[in-house]
Amino acid sequence: MLTNVCVVLRINIVNMNDFKKDIILSAVKSHKALIVEDDLDICYLVSGILKQKNLDYNYVNSLSDAVKYLSNNTTDILILDNHLPDGLGVDFISFIKKNYPEIHIIMITAHDTQPDRMNALDKGADFFLGKPFTRAAMNDTLDNFIH
Repeated sequence: MLTNVCVVLRINIVNMNDFKKDIILSAVKSHKALIVEDDLDICYLVSGILKQKNLDYNYVNSLSDAVKYLSNNTTDILILDNHLPDGLGVDFISFIKKNYPEIHIIMITAHDTQPDRMNALDKGADFFLGKPFTRAAMNDTLDNFIH
């Protein structure tokens, strides 16, 4: 489970009149998500949900773009479509688990059969959502990681 981290620093500063002022600096770690989806309508829907949950996010439209993104950026949650222009998301799970084991994977796909679900979960997906999914279903799934 991911948790927010809040750091508070208290620094006493004495100004020219010898009045002490307290400055509180806080840094809240925001969870990051990457959407790997070639359907821009789904990207828009999911990004809206992530924004409402105050998550930082980005999206890419292919597995090769996801590899490039992950090589230069960190993410906590990967929202992964199964049928992408350059391959199957389910086959990408093993790459993620091998190279980025800390990333939580939510598989989303229109091909929502029991064998598809079991295959994705057996390969390491944390959750599986069939399309079309509701905002409530995505919210509930995300809540497993951020609360």
